[in-house]
Amino acid sequence: MTPSPDLKKRVGVLTSGGDAQGMNAAVRAVVRTSLEMGATPYAILEGWQGAVEGGERIKEMAWSDVSSILNEGGTVIGTARSPEFYEYEGRRRACKNLLERGIDRLVVIGGDGSLTGTNEFRKEWPGHVQGLLEAGEITPEVASAHTALMIVGIVGSIDNDMVGTDMTIGTDSALNRIVEAIDDISSTAASHQRMFVIEVMGRHCGYLPLMSAVAGGADYVFTPENPPTPGWEEDMSEKLRLGREAGRRESIVIVAEGAKDSEGNRITSAQVAEAIEARLGEKPRITILGHVQRGGTPSAYDRWMPTLMGYGAAQEILKATADTPANVIGVRKNRLTRIPLVESVEATRNVAELVANKEFDKAIESRGASFVKMTRINQILSEPPGNTAIPEGAKRVAVMHMGGLAPGMNTAARAAVRIGLDKGMQILGVQGSMAGLMNGNVRELTWSDVEGWAFKGGAELGTRRTMPTVDQYYAIGRAIEEHKIDALLLIGGMNAYLSIYDMFQERGRYPAFNIPMVLVPATIDNNLPGAELSIGADTAVNNAVWALDRIKESAAASRRCFVAETMGRKCGYLALMAAIASGAEKVYLNEEPTTLADISKDVAYLKQSFRAGRRLFLVVRNEEAHPEYNREFLARVFESEGEGLYDVRHSALGHLQQGGAPSPFDRLLATRLVYEAIEVLDEIFARGGDDACYIGEAGGKMQAFPVRRMMDHLDTKNRRPFEQWWLSIATVIPVVSMPRGDVIPVEIPIEDADHVVTY
Repeated sequence: MTPSPDLKKRVGVLTSGGDAQGMNAAVRAVVRTSLEMGATPYAILEGWQGAVEGGERIKEMAWSDVSSILNEGGTVIGTARSPEFYEYEGRRRACKNLLERGIDRLVVIGGDGSLTGTNEFRKEWPGHVQGLLEAGEITPEVASAHTALMIVGIVGSIDNDMVGTDMTIGTDSALNRIVEAIDDISSTAASHQRMFVIEVMGRHCGYLPLMSAVAGGADYVFTPENPPTPGWEEDMSEKLRLGREAGRRESIVIVAEGAKDSEGNRITSAQVAEAIEARLGEKPRITILGHVQRGGTPSAYDRWMPTLMGYGAAQEILKATADTPANVIGVRKNRLTRIPLVESVEATRNVAELVANKEFDKAIESRGASFVKMTRINQILSEPPGNTAIPEGAKRVAVMHMGGLAPGMNTAARAAVRIGLDKGMQILGVQGSMAGLMNGNVRELTWSDVEGWAFKGGAELGTRRTMPTVDQYYAIGRAIEEHKIDALLLIGGMNAYLSIYDMFQERGRYPAFNIPMVLVPATIDNNLPGAELSIGADTAVNNAVWALDRIKESAAASRRCFVAETMGRKCGYLALMAAIASGAEKVYLNEEPTTLADISKDVAYLKQSFRAGRRLFLVVRNEEAHPEYNREFLARVFESEGEGLYDVRHSALGHLQQGGAPSPFDRLLATRLVYEAIEVLDEIFARGGDDACYIGEAGGKMQAFPVRRMMDHLDTKNRRPFEQWWLSIATVIPVVSMPRGDVIPVEIPIEDADHVVTY
């Protein structure tokens, strides 16, 4: 007998289809946000099979049931294929089992197949309810209380194949796995001058193979949307040969598991290897990455973004009514976006039809503007130069770094050289920032000079934080004239931006400064105007989360409060994203001033939670969150008030945040930004201009902003933009990490998708 309905809303959450890293973060957020909003969450174990079986497969969830799962791969509530759910009778049983728990609101995390099945179930729901009522299996009260099934979808798919959302759960982690493998293989391949064929996932979508080719510096890539014509064997082999002649010691070919030629003939990794051996006389090694791409710890992005998605999905499902259309919570322009489920699924499936109909250009466009641009960029970066000489009278563009080290600077410099050469420019590398320019440390860079830079940490051209002084301007001007520099391309942080702004103001006194100057944002602080994300920030967040994971493992064994400090100066981006991704209970930011009363309240909660059995409390603070209440102060206060309930340790994560190879995200961002910078320079040269501007991706669009207006957007006192898009995300932490009971969940904005691309 079905229990009598109550007034408390009940939310079911399930994961279905293939697993993807980051699903656990979404499940955790749905459960905890539902609890904080006064609802009762249930986990439906093993996907739709759990709904069909019912009983213990539908489990009421408490706060602690989703503790310590952020860093776990896969899905802790399970996923399975359910042939029974494909049948009408199976869906009828699922309806009955959900009604027994009073569940008529579902958050479904899965791919397009799972979401399509969910929507069909939603349509059938009234019929199932009526049938169960007529059969006497539910009461009239239950039937009247649950007349409609309300659903919200979250896309979990490493393939990033859902049209309408920029990124799906698991894609970033899978890309990290692939690029790590390419980096490792490249080092051994270079040692022996070998060729490797690497097969990656991507049965119908070329996102993973294309982006890994760009980020990993591959020579050739096969994707479903951009198939080669018959005879591809000759084209590929010739490019590999030219690459070796240009100085490459290793050759990497990426093959999507679903690769075909333009006539629909399958292309396997074995066929690719055979073609290379037959034409070049060298037997390539084959590596099939397989399910390693799905497994392992989620990346930082696949923790904080799914957390936002789960928070937003719970928010949406609890305010949904019977008339609310079925939507997917996706991501556009770094914002949560409400996407029509049916329209998105139809557009996704339409891509396969476009490929089958040989409408390849439309198939590529359906994947989005970024995919289109990356297809073009990959051709430029991987195309060996042959015997092409720099044209006479080519514009001489000097590339340099300035400011603190940011992982991805090398990727940006490599892209500048190869894309600049493709535009017919002569690229000069300046060693050691402005001081190097004044000292004449300038040399021409060729295609082969930057080989291998894509995945190197550090900065091969060197970087310095020192800003040039007014009395050095004459020397800088002389150096520009002596080296016949026609434009400056600076890749760096705040000091680079402020230096170019100051030099722009002095153009009247120093005529040599009247040349195009373009700034590309590169700083782990992510504090530059016009750029929502800077090169290096993603790597720094991943490095910080790696360290915090290990701190948590150590601290949890000792009943400990740990205060960790990130870099970022007065910009809290690193601290906030690392806190969300690591599951920290508290974060202190300069943007949200802290008072003694706030700290006192946090101490009271800290003591209460340890009395209730807590073993770990993680606090993250950005390094200049407060001039007085620093890391040591917080640790002393927490320990002195702890009454022996816990001990306290503190540490600054330090420069490890700047180290290591850049993440795939930072490599791709660096490449896109520099591509835009070179395009802007080319346009300025074409009209004979001398613009000074800075490049950034804001609102999902690459833009060039005039340096003369920089101060309209920059808070120079705090060295950060006046507007910071990510600050609204901070409201999530008290809801998903601190069950105080006095926190009212703040609704985070979810935008409506303007359209979903269809053809």
